[in-house]
Amino acid sequence: MLGKINLILLVIGVYILQGCVKNNPDPSWLEVTEWTLVKNTEAQYDAGVLTHNITDAWVFVNGQIIGVFQVPFKIPILKSGNCNIKIYPAIRNNGISSTKKIYPFLASHEVDATLKENEVLHIDPVTKYNSNSFFWIEDFEDASIKLENDPNSLASISTGSDPSILEYGNFYGAVHLTKKDSVWVAYTTGQMVLPKLGREVYLEVDYRNNTNIITGVLAVEPGKTIPNPNIQMNKQNVGEEQWKKIYIDLKEIVSYYVNAGYYEISFQSLLEAGNLSSDVYIDNIKVVYTK
Repeated sequence: MLGKINLILLVIGVYILQGCVKNNPDPSWLEVTEWTLVKNTEAQYDAGVLTHNITDAWVFVNGQIIGVFQVPFKIPILKSGNCNIKIYPAIRNNGISSTKKIYPFLASHEVDATLKENEVLHIDPVTKYNSNSFFWIEDFEDASIKLENDPNSLASISTGSDPSILEYGNFYGAVHLTKKDSVWVAYTTGQMVLPKLGREVYLEVDYRNNTNIITGVLAVEPGKTIPNPNIQMNKQNVGEEQWKKIYIDLKEIVSYYVNAGYYEISFQSLLEAGNLSSDVYIDNIKVVYTK
């Protein structure tokens, strides 16, 4: 008798399971490739060379967040029919892989499309800097360099054009550290007036280095200058150097100094003990903000 009851319960369970499976819709699929950054033809500014390191995307369908994903990706979407899809470009804030933040100066990629069960919608996301963005740029293409070496700096920055190193434009910034010239410290020129009150401000840098580079912010107040060491761009192994890009969040530092009349960005690097020499290459330095 007990065996018959168990058999009946098993049969009922199978029917219930089949019913659940049948009632669950098959997903639609969304496939997204890597980002493309293009020129904003409607904007009045010069955004310089359009390098980027947009590693991730925030995905919204009909205003509902689906998730944050590293590009490229393919994900199931439990929706079908006509949908509004918004994909926001996301960067790794301060170079930290676990902090995937929508970059506030770039436009989202938006499409109205039809999602169909068991079919793949393919999107090649494109973005551009927003029209209300402002830039301070040093791309080392002009005759003068908008970086000033500190009076106590032993090493100096100059321009280089070695084809084996050059990646963007015609020149890059180069610093060669030796035991004699073992310390490099420099500051941007131009007295940047940046927005406070929690407004977004970012430093973008392309870099290639086999010694650490420490970035910072100088807050210039009446009668004093306050240094703020900030994010370090970590060294790469000798022989494995490649150009990388980092997005450094300056909002908290800039907003903290409410009495600052202007700001400067600092760079410093030190020859590590045991090394005979090291090299620092930087390019496309941008401070980006909105007013």
